[in-house]
Amino acid sequence: MSTSNPSTPASTDRSLRGLLFLLATIAGVSVANIYYNQPLLDNFRQSFPASEAWVGAVPAVTQLGYAAGMLLLAPLGDRFDRRRLILLQIVGMCVALIVAATAPSLVVLIVASLAIGVLATIAQQAVPFAAELAPPSERGHAVGMVMSGLLLGILLARTAAGVVAEYFGWRAVFGASVVALLILAVVIIMRLPKSQPTSTLPYGKLLVSMWHLVVEHRALREASLTGAAMFGAFSIFWSVLALLLAGAPFHLGPQAAGLFGIVGAAGAMAAPLAGKFSDRRGPRSIITVSIVLVAISFVVFGVSATSIAGLVVGVIILDVGVQAAQISNQSRIYALKPDARSRVNTVYMVAYFIGGAIGSGVGAVVWPLFGWLGVSVAGVLFAGLAAWNHLRLNPPAHS
Repeated sequence: MSTSNPSTPASTDRSLRGLLFLLATIAGVSVANIYYNQPLLDNFRQSFPASEAWVGAVPAVTQLGYAAGMLLLAPLGDRFDRRRLILLQIVGMCVALIVAATAPSLVVLIVASLAIGVLATIAQQAVPFAAELAPPSERGHAVGMVMSGLLLGILLARTAAGVVAEYFGWRAVFGASVVALLILAVVIIMRLPKSQPTSTLPYGKLLVSMWHLVVEHRALREASLTGAAMFGAFSIFWSVLALLLAGAPFHLGPQAAGLFGIVGAAGAMAAPLAGKFSDRRGPRSIITVSIVLVAISFVVFGVSATSIAGLVVGVIILDVGVQAAQISNQSRIYALKPDARSRVNTVYMVAYFIGGAIGSGVGAVVWPLFGWLGVSVAGVLFAGLAAWNHLRLNPPAHS
């Protein structure tokens, strides 16, 4: 006679998959909050006509808040139980969202948006949590699965916000997010295990230690610059796409650019597969292929200035390349110092978003001067920077 054992490998695999799916949901639902406001700017302008000149500050301070949250909150995952941190940030996020939903003025909405950005870094607890839960042989797949949720949250947030706002008004977007987060909190309490803190450093020393990690690990520096260059290329495209579609021969509105986010979801769905290949073939080889894909995507963009089909093909190639590199880079850096995964992730993601900001800035300068062809050339140059950084030295054995 035999009985089922809950600790058998099959049941353990199912349990891990369930936890990774939960972490992916946490990442996607939380990070979406920093993108909900982008399609709502005209709604804000109508609600606060006396302050319409400052409407653009809402998405700007949200992004700044996210950068600050990555730097100031994400490292705490090494010092405290990540489950508790996630729940505390959800509570804070719900308060900020309620303030945003009931904001009587644009100033209040801006302050609430800053807090939303800071607290949306819940996602940066979920990704290192996945690396902690998975065995080393499956770390890339685990990180890829959680990142797919994060990327879907980024890509689909604008679409979801636009639909809700159209039928129920912009305030309902923030209210709906509160409901989603509260439901998620209940599931977290029921299903997500506690994590084991790996550091006893005081907060100040915890932050300072990130600089020591940068100095100590060349692989972290290399991965951070490669990731920054890849996200810079990604941001060049997405920051200028709406301008291209608005002109001849397309004459399409911002909704069309939003629909390209759904096309980009193909890249997010490829993230777990990229993780599996990273586990089998090694992350560096996958990063090399990813850089080539990004360069190819901008060649496709360059010859597709009047072709929706060409742009769609380029978006799919771009997103697959960028996300595959992201998963492989993160899988690689999480192996460097297991007791500092949150801090390592913080270093990498801060560099990543700096690269994205530079890419958006380059796109804004290049577009009026050189048009779409100039944007495409700039994308290839960013891919070239990633390739130079990635291939210029043979990696040390430990990286």
